[in-house]
Amino acid sequence: MNKPASAFSLFAAPHRLLFFVGVCNLTLAMTWWAVWLVGLQSGSLPPAPVLPPAWLHGFWMQYLVLPSFIFGFLLTVFPRWMGLAELPRWCYAGVGGALFAGQMALLGAAMGWQPGVWTALGMAIGGWVLGLWVLGRLLLQETGHTWHARSCWLALLLGLAGLLAFTVAVAGADPRWQATSVSIGTFGLLLPVYATVAHRMFPFFAGNVVAGYQAWRPASWLLLMWALCLVHLLAQWWQAAMLMVLADGGLLLLSLHALWRWWPRGRMPALLATLFYGLLWWPLASLFYLLQDLAALAGYPGWLERAPLHALGIGLFGSLLVAMVTRVSQGHSGRALVMPTVAWIALMGMQLVAVLRIVAPLLELPWHWHALAAVGWLLVLAPWLLWLGWIYWRPRVDGRPG
Repeated sequence: MNKPASAFSLFAAPHRLLFFVGVCNLTLAMTWWAVWLVGLQSGSLPPAPVLPPAWLHGFWMQYLVLPSFIFGFLLTVFPRWMGLAELPRWCYAGVGGALFAGQMALLGAAMGWQPGVWTALGMAIGGWVLGLWVLGRLLLQETGHTWHARSCWLALLLGLAGLLAFTVAVAGADPRWQATSVSIGTFGLLLPVYATVAHRMFPFFAGNVVAGYQAWRPASWLLLMWALCLVHLLAQWWQAAMLMVLADGGLLLLSLHALWRWWPRGRMPALLATLFYGLLWWPLASLFYLLQDLAALAGYPGWLERAPLHALGIGLFGSLLVAMVTRVSQGHSGRALVMPTVAWIALMGMQLVAVLRIVAPLLELPWHWHALAAVGWLLVLAPWLLWLGWIYWRPRVDGRPG
């Protein structure tokens, strides 16, 4: 007999609660962004936000939406990677509650509520510090050195620095601090986390289902990835164009080499293939960054506008979010490791949205296409998000705990 859905199921494991928070945060953030962009084109704008809309959109996605999923994954796998006991409920409930409260407060700020910004920042920083403390204690407890865990923890620490940079900008400092926050969120937090998880998990997944697959996961690759990301951050801060070329060119070569070494040569199940197909966005985004750097050296700064950022943000981060969250949600709910139809819709739609957002600046009336991309993002993800929410509220179908 199937057990009824309840809030107890939602709190049964870190990934359940934090992924559910991520589903809610993503839905709220993209709904507001789509409404704002559509209103901008139609002349019927919603109430004026406390901060520039682009600031809110970037902060939401980098520091509230995607980190909800990241913390959910890491709070689940850190104990398993290190052979430690699972975390007590209060550890992940506090992180999830703070990130959701921050999302709601920022939504209020987006609708004109003045105290919302500082409430949101306080809740986000509090949840971030708690998550770092919980995961850091696990690092101190383990007897060995799980380098993937340390890499992810370092990325979260830099993410906290990005949060603080945004706070400084909101307090009235040079707007360059907001740009620094975006840069840290991309190359200090999200790309290192995604690359680290791919380095550990993708060869592992492939080795389980592809005959004769040889896993390739040298620690030196992680070190080089970190070095290039940090060089990119420093070059952007110093506005050192040639250093940017070296960093982004290095990331292009690094991503191509990883794809060549990780890619299975045999037949792949669909759920595994989606991970590697999503990873193709990494070298493409790195190529865009490199071309933008070379254009700046040639006297055309700003060429391609935000195409490189959205190739990473929508193409890479969005595609792998759908693929990884689907895999974790299927496997950890006792279901078969297959791609449901709603996940395919989300994944294929994400590719179209990414392409549209990248080419929008080249089209006539680009902001119309920005609005269409935002609405499209929401529509293609909606069935998947509803399906995920339903899973997290229900017990595992195999009757096991978690």
